[in-house]
Amino acid sequence: MTTPSSEQEGLVRVLARGDVLALAFGAMIGWGWIVLTGTAIQSAGSLGAIIAFIVGGLAIVLVGLTYAELAAAMPKVGGEHVYSYRALGHWPSFFCTWAIILGYLSVVAFEAVALPTVIEHLAPNYAVGNLWTIAGWEVKATWVAVGVGGSLAMMIINYFGVTTAALLQKVVTGLILLVGVMFVTGALFEGETINMMPLFTQADTGVFAGIVAVLVMVPFLFVGFDVIPQAAEEINLPYKAIGKVLMMSVILAVVWYALIILATSLALNSDELSASSLSVPDAMGSLFNAAWASNLMVMAGIAGIITSWNAFYIGGSRAIYALAKAGMLPAPFAKLHPRYRTPTNAIFMMGFLSCLAPFFGRPALVWIVNAGGLGIVLAYLFVAISFVVLRVREPDMPRPFKVSNGKLCGTLAIILSFGMACLYLPGSPAALSGAEWTIFAGWAVLGLALYVHALRTYGRDYSDRHMKVDL
Repeated sequence: MTTPSSEQEGLVRVLARGDVLALAFGAMIGWGWIVLTGTAIQSAGSLGAIIAFIVGGLAIVLVGLTYAELAAAMPKVGGEHVYSYRALGHWPSFFCTWAIILGYLSVVAFEAVALPTVIEHLAPNYAVGNLWTIAGWEVKATWVAVGVGGSLAMMIINYFGVTTAALLQKVVTGLILLVGVMFVTGALFEGETINMMPLFTQADTGVFAGIVAVLVMVPFLFVGFDVIPQAAEEINLPYKAIGKVLMMSVILAVVWYALIILATSLALNSDELSASSLSVPDAMGSLFNAAWASNLMVMAGIAGIITSWNAFYIGGSRAIYALAKAGMLPAPFAKLHPRYRTPTNAIFMMGFLSCLAPFFGRPALVWIVNAGGLGIVLAYLFVAISFVVLRVREPDMPRPFKVSNGKLCGTLAIILSFGMACLYLPGSPAALSGAEWTIFAGWAVLGLALYVHALRTYGRDYSDRHMKVDL
C-alpha cells in the first residue's frame, strides 16, 4: 500500500529573511485595506476605527508571540498541525488545521473576486455577458474570466516552486510599500483634521457596537503571519530568527492599517466617504488632486491582491500537504513534484476552489469570508492553548525564541482568541448569518469525511508514528 510519506525527498529550505518577511507582511496587506477602510471609518468613526485596529492588532500580536515561540521550537511544515498535535493530540490537531485551511481558502476565494472587481475601476463596463444572478447580483462572463484567469496564473506560479513565488512576493510588496509611503506622507501634509469628524460613531447602536463591527474584520485582515509556520520547512534561517521575523511582520501590519485609516480619514470627510466605493484610491486622488494618483493606488491594490493570493496558495497548500503526509487526509494530497518540490495536488485543490469563486459573484463571497474568519480565530485559539499546555507540560523543551512571561502571554492570547470567536456567535453585533453557518458546517462535514477515509485507509497508528518521528 502506498502511504502518504512514500516521497523520497521533502521540501527544500530556500527562503531567506527578506522572502519570509515579504511573504507574511504581503499576505496581511491584501486587497481588503483598499475596500474596507472606508467601511471601518463609517462604522466606528475615524478614531474609533484606529482604536479597533490597534486593539485587534494587539490581540494578534499576543497570538503572534505564541506562534513565534512554537514556530522556532518546531520548524516543521504545517505549523498549527504540529503544535496542536504535540500539545493536544490527534483529533484537535486535525480540527485546528482544517479550520485554518478554511480561512486560507476564504482569502484565496476573496482575491479571485477582488481582481475582477478592481479591474472594473480601471475599465468601467468591461463586464459583459450575463450568466446568472446570485443574491441579487448579476454574474458576468468577462468578470468571471478575469477571476479564473488570475487564479490559474497564481496556481501556475506556485506549481513551479516556492523560489519563484517568493521573488514575486518581494517585488510586489515593495511596490505596495512605496505607494503607501506616498499616501501617508501626502495625507500628513495635505489632509485636514476636520475631515476626521466624527471621531466616534454616534448611531443608535452606540460607540461600542461600531468598534465591535470593525474588530470582527481584524482576523480576516491580519491573517497571514501564520503562513510562516506553514512554510517552516522551506525557510533557510536560524530557528530563533523565524520567530523574530514573524513578530516583525505582525507589528508592521498593525502600523500599516492604522496609518492607512489615519491618512484616509484626513483626506476625505464623512460625506465623501459615504459616496466612495473605493475609499483609499479616492483619498489618494483627492490628496494629489489627480486621477493618476487614484489609479496608482488601485494598482497598489492589485499588487496587494497578488501578494495575498500568492501567500495563501503557499500556506493553504502546505497545511493540506501536512495533514495528508500525517495520514489525516487522502495520500494524493501529500504528493510532491519530483523537480520543483511543491505539493502539486494540494496546489491544484487550492486552484480549483479559487477558480470556482468568481462564478458565485460578490455577495456570496461575503459569506465565505465571514465563515473563514471563524476558522481563523478557532485556529488561533487552539495554538494559544497548545502554547500554554506545552509551557506547563514541557518546560524544558528547547525554545530558540522564548517569550518572556510566557504563561501570562499565552493566557491572554487564549482569552482574546476566545473573545474574537465569540464575536461570530448569535447575539453578537457581528454574528454569522444562516448561510455562513451552513458554509462552516459544510466544511466541517467535508473534513470529517476525508479524515475518516484517511484513517480507515492508513490507520491511526500510522498517523501517530509519523507525527512522533516528525516531532
